[in-house]
Amino acid sequence: MAKAIMIQGTMSGAGKSLVTAGLCRVFRQDGFRVMPFKSQNMALNSFITEEGLEMGRAQVLQAEAAGVKPSVDMNPILLKPTGDTGSQVIVHGEVLGNMSAADYFVFRKNLIPEIRKAYDRLAAQADIIVVEGAGSPAEINLKENDIVNMGLAKLLDAPVLLVGDIDRGGVFAQLYGTVGLLSPEEQARVKGLIINKFRGDVTILEPGLRMLEEKTGKPVAGVIPWTRLQLEDEDSLTDRFRQRKAERIDLAVIRFPRISNFTDFDVFENFPGVSLRYVEHAGQLGSPDLIFLPGSKNTMEDLRWFRESGLEAAALKAHEKGTILFGICGGFQMLGREVSDPEGVEAGGRIRGIGLLPVKTVLAGQKVRRQVTGKMLKIQGGLAPLSGKPVEGYEIHMGRTAFASAETEPCSVPDRQEQPEPVTVLSARQAADGKTWCDGVQAGNVFGTYVHGIFDAGDTAKTLLKALAARKGLDLEEPGFSDYQKFREEQLDLLADTIRKSLDMKLVYECLGMETI
Repeated sequence: MAKAIMIQGTMSGAGKSLVTAGLCRVFRQDGFRVMPFKSQNMALNSFITEEGLEMGRAQVLQAEAAGVKPSVDMNPILLKPTGDTGSQVIVHGEVLGNMSAADYFVFRKNLIPEIRKAYDRLAAQADIIVVEGAGSPAEINLKENDIVNMGLAKLLDAPVLLVGDIDRGGVFAQLYGTVGLLSPEEQARVKGLIINKFRGDVTILEPGLRMLEEKTGKPVAGVIPWTRLQLEDEDSLTDRFRQRKAERIDLAVIRFPRISNFTDFDVFENFPGVSLRYVEHAGQLGSPDLIFLPGSKNTMEDLRWFRESGLEAAALKAHEKGTILFGICGGFQMLGREVSDPEGVEAGGRIRGIGLLPVKTVLAGQKVRRQVTGKMLKIQGGLAPLSGKPVEGYEIHMGRTAFASAETEPCSVPDRQEQPEPVTVLSARQAADGKTWCDGVQAGNVFGTYVHGIFDAGDTAKTLLKALAARKGLDLEEPGFSDYQKFREEQLDLLADTIRKSLDMKLVYECLGMETI
């Protein structure tokens, strides 16, 4: 069975996910078979495995760091917020149902056997498991039947490293207060303290570090410097939403209140002369070259917000002046003529769509979950250079979208009699039944698709940006990488180097009962 070490934090956003990913990569580099584990994740950025099961993207990144395929055993419980007081509960990659926060607080103890089974399956295959906690272990109102912090550490008999975020200020109080609120048994599990996101000269910290060690009785395992990494972070606390100025090539993403899977656009952040801006007010939109309508956990409510906020009118005005519109998943549904919800999956009833794509969407209780491999078909207009590009990604949605005159999914590619002109199929995927099905629609300079990650494969992102630059008579400056997946690997290696240099790895291996490599 594998040895475990657990990374907990003083708060959400302290850096647990990236510290976990960094340790996964370090242990992998040291020759161990390592796997990540987080019993419960709350996120709207999710992923679909090869088996068609749903899990949090943070554990996918950690699996990537560990060099193993993502598995729902790495994240057996995923909570996807449906509002301020409720979530869709996903267990072992399958939707269990929607629950209020109060109901789930009572119910969660029933999931302990499922958590144990998932962990044991991983432990049978690994040398080391790096376990990530959630939020803070010192939330004293939530400690009863805890399944994700100290309760999980006890269940797995795992030593704990506690991470604090100095960038937000008050890190000594964070760490001292957190340890102080733990029971004596829980305090004994904490084997070291980590200060994360430090900017400056570490020698200035040393008097505080010594005092912290004296007051808590715990060694400081390391001070991790602020490092600029292009890796996805916790979606609820991301700084990607901060306002940025428009660059020569300007991409705007509509920041819906229930925005999901905005990792679709991370690839564009790495190009010089390109801005990726998240917009939530009509006055922020300006005149971008392309507007992305991203995924949404509640398409109908976010479409109402889009309309009532004035952003729909602003986006349509920009489109009339030449801006391209591109919807993914929920954004694709909104761009059609209508979204209806006869089963009450979201709010019930129906709502008029933006009307730029000749499709209608019917929401249904059965979630579509599948990985997608295909290619772009012949694309007309401003994004014509994307024609023939490979498509790799995944679908995850509650709706079925069809051409306005059809009753099922838009079409099978060989048979397009239901396809109105001048609409074209955006991309095609190979289905398990051997047929080739379309996965998106284009009408002029309006595009829609269900495929998440559609820009990540090959040079698709660069080709799209070069097409936008050509429309303006500009040359696109080349990025510092040629392949996005290779770039991610390099970023994970940089993260591992930072962790290895910053942490007392001898202490880390002692926590595992192992000698330093």
